[in-house]
Amino acid sequence: MTGKIARATEGASVEKSVRVRSGWPMLAILLIVTALCVALIVSGVALLPPDGVPIETGMQVLGVVLLVVGIVSVCVAPLLLLMGFFTIQPNQARVLILFGDYKGTVREEGFHWANPFYSRKTGYTVVNDKPAALSTKVSLRARTYNGEHLKVNDKCGNPIEIADVIVWRVENTAKALFDVDDYNSYVHTQSETALRHVATTYAYDQMPGEPEGEITLRSNIEEVSAALKEELAVRLEKAGVVIDDARLTHLAYAPEIAQAMLRRQQADAVIAAREKIVQGAVGMVEMALGELSRKNVVDLDDERKAAMVSNLMVVLCGESDAQPVLNTGTLYQ
Repeated sequence: MTGKIARATEGASVEKSVRVRSGWPMLAILLIVTALCVALIVSGVALLPPDGVPIETGMQVLGVVLLVVGIVSVCVAPLLLLMGFFTIQPNQARVLILFGDYKGTVREEGFHWANPFYSRKTGYTVVNDKPAALSTKVSLRARTYNGEHLKVNDKCGNPIEIADVIVWRVENTAKALFDVDDYNSYVHTQSETALRHVATTYAYDQMPGEPEGEITLRSNIEEVSAALKEELAVRLEKAGVVIDDARLTHLAYAPEIAQAMLRRQQADAVIAAREKIVQGAVGMVEMALGELSRKNVVDLDDERKAAMVSNLMVVLCGESDAQPVLNTGTLYQ
């Protein structure tokens, strides 16, 4: 068995990549050993005297010895050899632990055989209030964790509901098994902690009086997701876990302030729309007065211009259709 030690940060477990024997030759040896044990039993039985006849000769004593050795061997040797077989699927690894001593990690897929005394469990954790054993086999495949909806306060102190989804995988098996108690629970806990921290770093939405261009949870999803991914990467590095992606899946104001914030957003939208309408109306009035003056259609003094501006602004900015009025007099009568 050969191994190569990979570098790791100081104070963290170091993963060793090792190679073990193929399981197929050892399977053939298992069959040969079993056949030999059966042969010993048969030979011992053949040398024994008939039933009821006492053992008197050396060959008969040898028969007893062969029988005992054969029975013990057929019960122990094949069992020990069988305990050494294991398989590794693609994107899977097995950590080898011998009496508490970490020997290395096997990442090569296939049918293998190793020391039968290697541990198959690394400890125990609690799942649904019940103890569950932690296997030495570690999946290296990408996993998805959908976080629960959390109620937190944003940067401005507004209560919000937020949830995330992260895609993660184990990169360093030694860290995953030896540096944390249960890396699955560790990922779930740190995911919630990181999400809470990111949620309190940014405001839910742009608030009045805040500088323009500030990153918010609602308007800057990409930036917030990148910050969440970076936060998780730092927190989960101790467990040998890398984050492939992290996204927000739910974002809303808490129910107790949702209606008030909705009215504020509606008011902001109405104000923005009114501002756009007024800007457009002013431009159209300016264009109309300029065209009338340039083409000498009518000569308007300041008072008539003011009246025309007032009428045009009412027509352009009003929500209902304008009603025509026939003026039979003048502005001065």
